[in-house]
Amino acid sequence: MVGDSHDLPPTTIKGVPHLTAFLDELRGERRLSVNTARNYEQAVRGFFDWLKKGEQREIDPAAVTRMQARDFVIESQRRLDRRTVHLHVSALRAFWKFLLRRSLVPSSPWAGLAPPKLAKKLPLFLTEEQMRALLATPEHLKENLHADAKARAFALSRDRVMLEVLYGAGLRVSELTNLTWGQIDLEDGIARVRGKGDKERMCPLGGSAVEALRAHRAAFAPAAPFSANVITDKKGKPVYPRWVQLRLKTFLKLAGLPLDLSPHKLRHSFATHLLNSGADLRAVQEMLGHARLSTTQVYTHVGIARLQEAHRKAHPRA
Repeated sequence: MVGDSHDLPPTTIKGVPHLTAFLDELRGERRLSVNTARNYEQAVRGFFDWLKKGEQREIDPAAVTRMQARDFVIESQRRLDRRTVHLHVSALRAFWKFLLRRSLVPSSPWAGLAPPKLAKKLPLFLTEEQMRALLATPEHLKENLHADAKARAFALSRDRVMLEVLYGAGLRVSELTNLTWGQIDLEDGIARVRGKGDKERMCPLGGSAVEALRAHRAAFAPAAPFSANVITDKKGKPVYPRWVQLRLKTFLKLAGLPLDLSPHKLRHSFATHLLNSGADLRAVQEMLGHARLSTTQVYTHVGIARLQEAHRKAHPRA
C-alpha cells in the first residue's frame, strides 16, 4: 500500500506534503544550486496552489490525476512563456519521481506528458574581431585615476586575467569566481574546474590566459595559498558573479559592443570559435562540461550558417 514502506515524515511546506524532504535531497544528495532548488520549490508550490484554487486544504500527491497535470500545462501556456512551463514540468516530474522512489505515490501523472516544444534559438556570440577588441580594453581603462599606481596595475592585471580565462577556457561565471590557484596548472596550461553538480573537468586555458595568470601570480599573488581565489578585489577578497557582470559592462562600453552581453556570451563565443576552426564536437562538449552532446550541438548551427554563406558567395552553382 502506498505510504506503508517508508519511514519519511510527511513534512509540509505551504500545504505540500513531503516538499521539505524533496528540497533537502536536491540540496544534499543532488547538490543542486540554491537558485535551482528555489525554482523547483516555486514550481511545485505553484502547481499545488493551482489545484487548491484558493481553498485552504492539503492535497495528497497520490490523488493527483494525469488529467489535472495536463490541464495545468495547457492553462500555464496561456499566461507563461514556453520555457517557464517547460521548467515547471521538469520540476514536477522530479518531485513525483522522488515520491515514487519512496513509495509515497502509486504512479506519476507527469510520466509521458510532453511539455511544450521550445523554439531553438542560436546562442549569441562575439565574432573573433569583436572578441579581440574586448580583450584589449583593460589596457585602455582610464577610471580610478586617483588610485595609486599599484592599485591601477592590480586592476589592469586582474581584469586581463578575468577576460582571458572566461574566453580562453569557456568557463561559466560562477566557475571563474570560485577558481583557486590550486586548481590551475600553469606548466600544462590546464584548470581543474568544478561545474554543475559539483562535477570536475579539465579545461585547457590557452597561451594568452596562461601568460596573464603567470604575470598576475608573480606580481600580485606570489605568496597566495592554493586555496586563495584567483579573481579578487584589491583587498584580496573573492568577487561574486554579479561583480563580474557589472565589470564586463565597463569593457563592453569601451569596445563599443552591446551592453546587454553577459559573461556567458564569452562562453558561447569560445565554443563557436572552436567549432568554426574545426574542433571536435565531443572535445568541445568535454571542455564546456555539458552532460549531453545535444547541448553542445546548438553551436554547430552557427558553423553551418557560416559554411552556407561561404558556399553562397563562392560556389558557381549556388
